[in-house]
Amino acid sequence: MNDFIPKRLEGKVAIVTGGASGFGESTVRLFAKHGAKVLIADVQDDLGQSLCNELATTFNDDVIYVHCDVTQDSDVKNAVDTAVSTFGKLDIMFNNAGIPGNLDFTILDSDNDNFKRVFDVNVFGSFLGAKHAARVMIPARQGVILFTSSVASVVSGESPHSYTMSKHAVVGLMKNLCVELGQYGIRVNCISPGSVSTPLVTNAMGLGKAEVDDIVCASTVLKGVVPAAEDVAEAAVFLGGDGARYVTGVNLVVDGGYSTTNQSYSRVIKQTFETLAKKL
Repeated sequence: MNDFIPKRLEGKVAIVTGGASGFGESTVRLFAKHGAKVLIADVQDDLGQSLCNELATTFNDDVIYVHCDVTQDSDVKNAVDTAVSTFGKLDIMFNNAGIPGNLDFTILDSDNDNFKRVFDVNVFGSFLGAKHAARVMIPARQGVILFTSSVASVVSGESPHSYTMSKHAVVGLMKNLCVELGQYGIRVNCISPGSVSTPLVTNAMGLGKAEVDDIVCASTVLKGVVPAAEDVAEAAVFLGGDGARYVTGVNLVVDGGYSTTNQSYSRVIKQTFETLAKKL
């Protein structure tokens, strides 16, 4: 049996913001496995350095860590400059860092400071990442800029206003950049995951991984699959690689088909008939 797996990112250099945990960690691991040199940019120094040290046993010095608060222009500039000075170029900028914010679902209960913080990280952070990536990609006339958006960008009423608005804004930024940067050969795309039991989600919900998995699997359209952070990483490898060389301006929704339908009507009908049957 041939166990050879083609390295789809061989020779490429990538930055993954929020790369120390969740979707970012899985993407860093898969990018490295596929031959990319990766800079992990995060504020979680212990987790980031630990991941870097772990991967060094397999990938030597091809994975490095840099402290980076994506809301700080100087930090993002330093991350991009470090990637270029260390590895010689930048091929993929994955603006993945994001926060859910408070779970305040009604506008009257919404906290103004929380709203601003969510936009600072999710939107302004993505903007800075794209801006500094474009700074080095435009002269090179090549590159890929990716963003982590959310299923909240295509489904309404299930996430807090601050989070939903921020993820719509990220998609809007992606589309504008797709038009502007296409002339330089730069592709720009989004990945919009559905609910996945990452630490960010489990902590926000105050539930364990198994409990979140049960909720997701019970509500999903595609049965028999438990969604994982690795599914987002696989999407990032595809969009970052040459196999997607003519794919730009896309919001790739990775949600097992959840956003394609509203099952509330059929669910209420089923519950109604079950209730009537019990009364007979």
